[in-house]
Amino acid sequence: MNRPDELDDTGAPLMEHLAELRNRLINSVLAFLVGMVICFAFWNPVFNFLTQPICNALSDRQQDCGLILIKLQEGFFVAVRIAMMGGFVLSFPIIGYQMWRFVAPGLYRSEKNAFLPFLIASPVMFFIGAAFAYYAVLPLAFDFFLGFQQGGLAPDEEVEVVAGMAGITFQGSVEEYLALTTKFIIAFGMCFQLPVLLTLMGKAGMVSAEGMRSVRKYAIVGILVLAAIVTPPDVITQIILFAVVYGLYEISILLVQRVEKKREAELRAQGLWFEEEPDDMPDNTPAPGETGRT
Repeated sequence: MNRPDELDDTGAPLMEHLAELRNRLINSVLAFLVGMVICFAFWNPVFNFLTQPICNALSDRQQDCGLILIKLQEGFFVAVRIAMMGGFVLSFPIIGYQMWRFVAPGLYRSEKNAFLPFLIASPVMFFIGAAFAYYAVLPLAFDFFLGFQQGGLAPDEEVEVVAGMAGITFQGSVEEYLALTTKFIIAFGMCFQLPVLLTLMGKAGMVSAEGMRSVRKYAIVGILVLAAIVTPPDVITQIILFAVVYGLYEISILLVQRVEKKREAELRAQGLWFEEEPDDMPDNTPAPGETGRT
């Protein structure tokens, strides 16, 4: 009779593990290449979708939405960038499945049941973060950046010429705009992985809710540094990213605390939970050479 926590498969020799890893990597690369080819064929609709935030911001200012190609080959590399990003998104479920199939034989059934929800939650949280960046953060950021124009009115409007004033109008590079937009989307998508990562570490016993509370001030400094690195020198987006990541950190503390309470309840039900004695309890053990009598 097999125990429920038994490993599903027997141990395989090293060469079999390496061969299995090679096959999983090959399948993942092939899935990525297929997704990349598909997205390269439809890069124009994807690019039009990614330019909606800047087009809406320019439309609010009665300006035409137009980006320019500074280099001759810039358009091709923009299509390749979109194809790579889209190919990874399309192939991510297959890549995740290949990773799971490689790791799963070495896990107990209980560990599989514990790990699988996090494998599902990770892409979900990434898409939530990416959607938050696209629909909430990018419009605010572009509105802030475009506010530094002057004299940039539509061609059919009357412009009062002021002596000594130079007109400043946005004429963005396609490649630079795409790099900035994808940087925002990926940064927020990765930051939304924080609750998944910390909860998984809490389930593995690597972090605790009390420990996370004790280092809260250091976490705040780290989040401030992260917000300054991954966002442009724009105070508004930095504040938004800080507020979001810090909120996710506090949510992670609650999730880890919930995991700890669930683990404690399971150990109590099995009779394996022991209360730790406080460190400040007086030590009544007699010193060497003493009998302990008064």
